[in-house]
Amino acid sequence: MLREYLPVLIFLAIAVGLGIVLMLSAFVLAVRNPDPEKLSAYECGFNAFDDARMKFDVRFYLVSILFIIFDLEIAFLFPWAVAFKDLSAFGFWSMMMFLAVLTVGFAYEWKKGALEWE
Repeated sequence: MLREYLPVLIFLAIAVGLGIVLMLSAFVLAVRNPDPEKLSAYECGFNAFDDARMKFDVRFYLVSILFIIFDLEIAFLFPWAVAFKDLSAFGFWSMMMFLAVLTVGFAYEWKKGALEWE
């Protein structure tokens, strides 16, 4: 029974060993040149320790939300691609309609300048 698990144990040993070697090599070979700018906290496109009433750029949030929306919509393509050979014509054309709506939405955002960062 142990012989059946031997490839898994070898794989785990190699994975753990490689992980340790890579972490140690990064620790030994990394350049240590910290400066205040590199060590400062950076969140949401502006400094975290400024006045709470300061104005901030909404475009940062807009671009990130658009990325999340399109990223999640593209995730629907993977199950469709896996089951593509088992789908009927209805499954194919329904995905084409989904992609058409996605393309129209993307073109609308592009035309409105939502993806521009000035």
